Amino acid sequence: MHYPKVVSTYCPKCRVHTKHDVDKVKRKMASELAWGQRRFRRATRGYGGFPRPKPEGRAKAVRRVWLKYRCQKCKYTVQPASFRAGQLELVEQHK
Repeated sequence: MHYPKVVSTYCPKCRVHTKHDVDKVKRKMASELAWGQRRFRRATRGYGGFPRPKPEGRAKAVRRVWLKYRCQKCKYTVQPASFRAGQLELVEQHK
């Protein structure tokens, strides 16, 4: 899916439609102190290998895509709800 790098959309700070720069949100490193990770470490402690079957070949074909819109006028950033796309590519808008 091709998506423009610059879109005109509503800025809640300026209260008008302005041009926004579009960026993909990058995933941050998972915390070792998170409850799910602590539970996973406790469940897999003491095994030489993996105590449950590996989820091979069961990945979803489409992934959630999170975008950030940054206003070019006031630099305010908005992150709306995600959507699903198999592959997202930010492209320059040509006329």
